[in-house]
Amino acid sequence: MRVYKWPAFRAVQFVSLSPTVEEVLIRLQVLPLCWMVLVILLAGCGSAPAAAPAQPPPTATKAIPAAMQAPAARANTPAAAPTKAMAATGDLTVFAAASLIESFTEIGKQFEASHPGSKIVFNFAGSQQLAQQLAQGAPADIFASANKAQMDVAIKAGRVVSGTERTFARNRLVIIYPKDNPTGLKTLKDLAQPQLKLVLAAKEAPVGQYAQDFLDKASKDAAFGPSFNEDVIKNVVSYEQDVRAVLAKVTLGEADAGIVYTTDITPDSAAKVGRLEIPDALNTIAAYPIAAVSDSKKAALAKEFLDMVLNPLGQQILVKYGFIPAANSAWGTRPGHGSAPAPRLPGWWPM
Repeated sequence: MRVYKWPAFRAVQFVSLSPTVEEVLIRLQVLPLCWMVLVILLAGCGSAPAAAPAQPPPTATKAIPAAMQAPAARANTPAAAPTKAMAATGDLTVFAAASLIESFTEIGKQFEASHPGSKIVFNFAGSQQLAQQLAQGAPADIFASANKAQMDVAIKAGRVVSGTERTFARNRLVIIYPKDNPTGLKTLKDLAQPQLKLVLAAKEAPVGQYAQDFLDKASKDAAFGPSFNEDVIKNVVSYEQDVRAVLAKVTLGEADAGIVYTTDITPDSAAKVGRLEIPDALNTIAAYPIAAVSDSKKAALAKEFLDMVLNPLGQQILVKYGFIPAANSAWGTRPGHGSAPAPRLPGWWPM
């Protein structure tokens, strides 16, 4: 007898059996054990959680423009809620010629009333002083000059972009004297009479140069004679920095006569001075340009102030104070371009 050793059992085989039959019997005895082991292994594997199927990575989706959507899809797409543009606010610094004190002060009040939260800070002085301040880097948002020459100074200094300036008003010269008229001034020729005390603005100030232009024109007129300019200049006792200083000296009786703009004779000063008109042939029509300062931090607010000055409300206020309105006042004209309307710039629309 031969003995076969297998795990967990012992099989006995008799010698009398043939080898083929013995092998068959042994396999029949082992087969149930193998099935038991297989069942146990499968049961152990079944207790583990099944692995989740791999998910494909998310892909970015692109919105389909409304115009490309199907009609039904567009109908179900909610419309964007309308937004209300916020009005520009803040402090705005305006450099303006001294002759604009009354008119710009009123325009400033109107602007503040229509722009809650905004405040206009004015710097009134002679245009030449303002231009120099800008050239030296003084912060500002708007520059309103009484002539093109001083605007050109600001342009040359890089503070104003050439071509963006607009003429917003015009003015003219007039002779003034104290109400009591101590020298008996009656005609323009009397400006040359000896010992008359005349006050003019400095030539650097626009009104000072306009006054000199008047004297040059008169000297070429036979009615005045070639020495008229020289004789009048001999009577000048002081040259002032701006037109308001000339007005002050005359109203205080410190001078017998002065040359100012017609707009400087305000209701307050009208009771203190008399006037002599200068005819158109000898007068100079002063053109006032205005522009936003190129490096303004309040560009939107500056544009709205410019709009107010150039549009009907601002023009009406300027006329109220004696200014000649700008031609095509809704847009102003470029200085030096007469009455021809200026081309519209992008973004320059009425309020």
